[in-house]
Amino acid sequence: MSAITELARAKVNLTLKVLGRRADGYHVLESLIVFAGVGDVVRFEPGRRLGLEVTGPFATAITGRNLVETALQRLGAAHPELTLGHVTIDKRLPIAAGIGGGSADAAALLRAVRRANPGASGRIDWAGLAAALGADVSVCLADRSALVWGIGEHIEPTPEVPQLHAVLVCPDSAAPLGKTKSVFARLSVPAVPVEAPPAPLPRFADAAALLTYMRRTGNDLRAAARAVLPASADAEAALRALPDCLHVSLSGAGPTCFGIFDDAARADAAAGVLQRAHPRWWIAATTLGS
Repeated sequence: MSAITELARAKVNLTLKVLGRRADGYHVLESLIVFAGVGDVVRFEPGRRLGLEVTGPFATAITGRNLVETALQRLGAAHPELTLGHVTIDKRLPIAAGIGGGSADAAALLRAVRRANPGASGRIDWAGLAAALGADVSVCLADRSALVWGIGEHIEPTPEVPQLHAVLVCPDSAAPLGKTKSVFARLSVPAVPVEAPPAPLPRFADAAALLTYMRRTGNDLRAAARAVLPASADAEAALRALPDCLHVSLSGAGPTCFGIFDDAARADAAAGVLQRAHPRWWIAATTLGS
């Protein structure tokens, strides 16, 4: 069987609201999530001996058990009839950066295994497998723009969200162990006894309307993330100083920030300016959206 390649696209939270905390300690969120045109490359070779190889510029930054290994193990244990195999990840996204790199890799593996097993795929709860792997894996499995709420298990596709031109910036400081937990620990939010679906998104006639919504909604993790990861403030400031930048915000719990530009040419030029000024930062000009 031929190898299957999937692009594990970077996940970007255009907005993120923290609505409260459940009795089990998990925070209830509402987030408009889109995917970038950049990501890790996941290559799945069905039929080969199970294994994982990680290459690329951020391969050595991974510590602990890779989520793809966990996904392979759970697939094999729950569905021994599946054809599994060897996985190679070209790790092009920074680690623990707020753009769902590990979650996107695991989701890309699930999509590849599903493609390799068309006869069995209809009998398997892929969404359940994704949700059990982590909060962001579900939306990464769908791999399309979506309004996400709860702890990440509720996903409403939003194909009408306009495409944006952006520059993603992850500063050179390494995220501390337990970064996301530390960011959420700084929040003071009420208990949420009952979760309710969010109000419908407004209709976005164009990118300008989407930007208005993004500015109004923001990211509730931003202040806490800047306290835990001060370098994210430096990245935001660098983006904001660019004359063509229309909007700056943080993705997830950071430290990756993003700036929005009118077109691809302006985004490319801005990325070049930033890369020359900050050669150790990870910087990518890309599109955001389905």
